[in-house]
Amino acid sequence: MGRSNEGRRSVSGVLLLDKPAGITSQTAVSRAKALLRAIKAGHTGTLDPMATGLLPLMFGEATKFSQPLLTADKAYIARIRFGLTTTTGDLEGDVLSRSPVRPDPQAIAEVLARFRGEIEQIPPMFSALKHAGRPLYEYARAGTTVQRDVRRITIHSLALMEAAGDDIVVEVHCSKGTYIRVLAEDIGRALGCGACLAGLRRTRVGPFKVEEAITLDELHALPDSARPERLQPMDVILSDLPCLVLDDEQSRHIGHGRPIDAPTPVPSGLVRLYGPGAGFLGLARAGATGRIEPCRLVAPTPRIG
Repeated sequence: MGRSNEGRRSVSGVLLLDKPAGITSQTAVSRAKALLRAIKAGHTGTLDPMATGLLPLMFGEATKFSQPLLTADKAYIARIRFGLTTTTGDLEGDVLSRSPVRPDPQAIAEVLARFRGEIEQIPPMFSALKHAGRPLYEYARAGTTVQRDVRRITIHSLALMEAAGDDIVVEVHCSKGTYIRVLAEDIGRALGCGACLAGLRRTRVGPFKVEEAITLDELHALPDSARPERLQPMDVILSDLPCLVLDDEQSRHIGHGRPIDAPTPVPSGLVRLYGPGAGFLGLARAGATGRIEPCRLVAPTPRIG
């Protein structure tokens, strides 16, 4: 084991983190990784530094199975400020315009209704999307604007929770790829007053809720030996997939990358594989003929020290 992993331990699983405001998602990953003394970690979808809320983190072998959370629906509580537009679409940017116009409740209700369902969005320049190998925010910071393709997204629900002064608070349930900053700007544009995002909290990612999450401070307060206990099993995000339990011989074949015949009928597509002791082995693809081809397997746990 290389010197860079000295003092670290092999942990695998999913940590539901309640990210604080003021740090990037990658900083949140780094701090949680240090607290767990983990070798490998990553997140499943960026939250802006100003945003708080649910940020599922993947540790160790779990990083191989993050795709379902990357593509999952998400829910947010967003504060939208009327009469103000900025370079970034939120309060962290430079002010572009101010307006004294304030929409009445009926106009707000009518415009919110227009943004429910399938809509189009243009990704913001201040985003991690890449153009010619560089993230868009690098172009934006250099004062350059590049062409972005229109995306079709789905707003499953958009409910008004509060309206006071210059702000409204809405609850949004949306598909992957939705930019709440852009939604706030588009709502303000439709109301004729301009708007930007004044606060954002992510409350759900796929099946997970922020109420299940732990903060960095809470994780820090735990004894070192207790921190890995907050990890959920790596297969928790794959619970919608059918599963197969294999015997010793079948498990060995799969572990060596060899296909097998399904021990019991399963539908075509991805399936979860488990060994005789109910240990998660990874994912395989079931064909129409009942043949099982391994596609993403859990590596044996290495010894540390």
